[in-house]
Amino acid sequence: MKTLGNLNRLIPIEAAHQFIHKYFPNCQGALLAGSVVRGEATDTSDLDIVVFEKDIRSVYRESLIAFGWAVEVFVHNLTSYKHFFDTDYERARPSLPRMVSEAIILRDEGIINSIKKEAKEILEKGPKEWSIETINTKRYFITDALEDFIGSSNRAEELFIANTLAELVSEFVLRTNRKWIGASKWIVRSLKHYNEEFANQFVEAFDIFYKTGNKNQVIQLVNNVLQPFGGQLFDGFSLGKK
Repeated sequence: MKTLGNLNRLIPIEAAHQFIHKYFPNCQGALLAGSVVRGEATDTSDLDIVVFEKDIRSVYRESLIAFGWAVEVFVHNLTSYKHFFDTDYERARPSLPRMVSEAIILRDEGIINSIKKEAKEILEKGPKEWSIETINTKRYFITDALEDFIGSSNRAEELFIANTLAELVSEFVLRTNRKWIGASKWIVRSLKHYNEEFANQFVEAFDIFYKTGNKNQVIQLVNNVLQPFGGQLFDGFSLGKK
């Protein structure tokens, strides 16, 4: 369990500087990112630190406790981060570009500004546009989950169908609007970045279902999302047919 008491621990920026001084004294660059930089830290937040180290052969990630903080360190060389930037772009989840873009510089031997520039350009560009084929495939799977949701009378199953539906619909809304997607807490954050009013409607619909079992707002929300793209899709859909 990573939760630590807050008594007598260093402020984030000082802890991060001491961490770099102790563990990566010869690195080419280091950044402090994450919730402590965005002003969103909680009692269970950790320090997300990105390190650029010229002497490593392969990228790695490590979790440890240091200076009163749980620390997640992401260690790259000047080649590996580019691969992760590309991978994050392809999957439409810009984890590393976002970290680098928002981060505070802890150490720099003249490499950080160009890396930050690359990250910001990726974020501003946005993810690839979905093809019509991809949109239709996603419509089909949302329709399938929605029908399961509507037809189920098993409370335990309904909970997990709703989870699947929430993930599929949030992805659909964001990707059809060429916005970055996320997982876990980043689902809601990504939706709010796209459209705060819609994000509130989305959360309210699922919250009502989880609290009361009433499915109506979820069903209406899903249908409203699909409507501009032709609505639900089942009849005539095929996948992989030659």
